[in-house]
Amino acid sequence: MPRGLQMVAIAIGLVVIGALLFYIWRQSRVLSEDRQRKRKTEEFQAQRRDGMIESLRIIALAVEEDQVEYSEACLRIKGLLEHVAPELLERPPFQVFQTVHDRISHMPTHRARKVTDPETIEAMDEERFAVEKEFAEQIREAAIALRHQRID
Repeated sequence: MPRGLQMVAIAIGLVVIGALLFYIWRQSRVLSEDRQRKRKTEEFQAQRRDGMIESLRIIALAVEEDQVEYSEACLRIKGLLEHVAPELLERPPFQVFQTVHDRISHMPTHRARKVTDPETIEAMDEERFAVEKEFAEQIREAAIALRHQRID
């Protein structure tokens, strides 16, 4: 093989090697960025979950100290438990949160409540208070248990 042709082949080989090295470097950067993005997402989700668990404990404490209406607490606790430990909603004593939620979830809240007829609101409040009274002891027991429940 003539010397000139050898040099062209070597030059082409070096260009291919350079292109492959650039491709490998770029792919490793992309993988590194993906790993970093995934780690940040996992950290965010863990912080969010920890915040929800802390909220559960605060609401449960508020129930224990009668600082919140039981119906409101049940709605909030049920919503949070659905995200962090949905299996608890099926087990005693925590299933009372699901039961109360199911009994009062048809009632309007927030803006919908403001635009609802006052007589309807009054009737629904009576129904809600009756549900709270019926399940008051179970709600308190579940709140106490929830505060001491380990949620992984």
